[in-house]
Amino acid sequence: MKKIIIAIDGHSSTGKSTLAKQLAKTLGYIYVDSGAMYRAVTLFAIENNFIDKKHLDKDALISAISGIKIEFKKDALGTTTLFLNDKEVSSKIRGMEVSNLVSKVAALPEVRKCLVKEQRQMGQQKGIVMDGRDIGTVVFPNAELKIFMTASAHTRAQRRFDELKSKGETVDYDEVYHNITSRDHNDSTREDSPLTQAEDAQVLDNSTLNHNEQFDLVMAWVASKIEKN
Repeated sequence: MKKIIIAIDGHSSTGKSTLAKQLAKTLGYIYVDSGAMYRAVTLFAIENNFIDKKHLDKDALISAISGIKIEFKKDALGTTTLFLNDKEVSSKIRGMEVSNLVSKVAALPEVRKCLVKEQRQMGQQKGIVMDGRDIGTVVFPNAELKIFMTASAHTRAQRRFDELKSKGETVDYDEVYHNITSRDHNDSTREDSPLTQAEDAQVLDNSTLNHNEQFDLVMAWVASKIEKN
């Protein structure tokens, strides 16, 4: 069966990674969470005191970006984990500190250029599912299937709040909602590769869809694209 590239874009906390992982597992494709790569760079910047709520040392981060090692690895159960400079950081990059700062890092053209180059190399053999903000518009503009995911801000904030609470974190719903809406604004208005819907993308509003309904719908799209290609 011919393999294709599946590019999934959309707003934060729409479940892009969950859907992408499910698709990759079912199809036997490689899964890449591009957003996690930007989060990893943000974590690196935090740990090296390049960034905080008031300050971003752009020059220091840009100078260090080429030396940052980001890897996706599968464990014995097939779960993909993220390593930053040989340290597993899959959970650490999902905390609110990283969430509140990642848009600033992702807005840097030099950071985006470096990571986009890596992402394109990952998709050279196709058979890949990648999610993020600019996958269908910048990274893989010729992807056979492009999906743009969205949901209401309140729905996304509640999902994110529940996720963080389930991990034992002390969080405030209003803070999470503010983070969601702020990231929407930052992602959509940044100068370099803003979040936009590709003209040929399939729009998936999952505000009222459960996981099974969503997956069945997308798999129908996948089957159609594979048949045509």
